[in-house]
Amino acid sequence: MSASEYSKEEMLKGLVEQISAYVEQYHGGSVEMVSLEGNKLKVRLGGACIGCPLSPTTLHGWVAGTVKQFFPDVEVIGVED
Repeated sequence: MSASEYSKEEMLKGLVEQISAYVEQYHGGSVEMVSLEGNKLKVRLGGACIGCPLSPTTLHGWVAGTVKQFFPDVEVIGVED
């Protein structure tokens, strides 16, 4: 399948899963895609990210930064339960 055969939501979900695998392997945290509403991608940090003072850096630097590289029009929003 080529990239054009996947929806934007499916591609973003795959990207978030790859980011999460990295965060999990190196830092013990996780990233979960909650929803995509228009161009707003809602994600939830978990694992070691909960309560970590560096979680805003993980959210805005790694997650949002990586998503922007592939989807410049998407805004990443962190949500809690």
